[in-house]
Amino acid sequence: MNYQDIISKLPYSKPFLFVDEITHLDENGVEGNYTFDENLEFYKGHFKDNPITPGVILTETMAQIGLVCLGIFILNKEVSKSNSIALTSTDIEFLKPVFPNEKVRVISEKVYFRFGKLKCKVIMKNHNNEVVCTGTIAGMLV
Repeated sequence: MNYQDIISKLPYSKPFLFVDEITHLDENGVEGNYTFDENLEFYKGHFKDNPITPGVILTETMAQIGLVCLGIFILNKEVSKSNSIALTSTDIEFLKPVFPNEKVRVISEKVYFRFGKLKCKVIMKNHNNEVVCTGTIAGMLV
């Protein structure tokens, strides 16, 4: 399965697809990028006259790249339209803001995959290679 196959199996579409590219993927982790377009609807109200990307969107980006893409790769043919990978827990620390038109890189390392549950350590970095947020995300096949 190539990187584009993984992205095509994601259960999301624009404007809620936060994966532009996968740059590395194996059974132990994934790395990918996303650029936050300045025209995304949430920037109109978060924060007035000084838009920044909401933490829940940063978490979702890390989950889509760092958990769901890796889960699709690990599960391969088990993922279909009748099942999906659902988020079960997050523990994220936010360190820097992400602004409109900023490209971020998500690096995810598998902590474990057992009994249908995948847990990953994730880091998001900005274009200056500074850590924006970090933490753990877990999900399971439903």
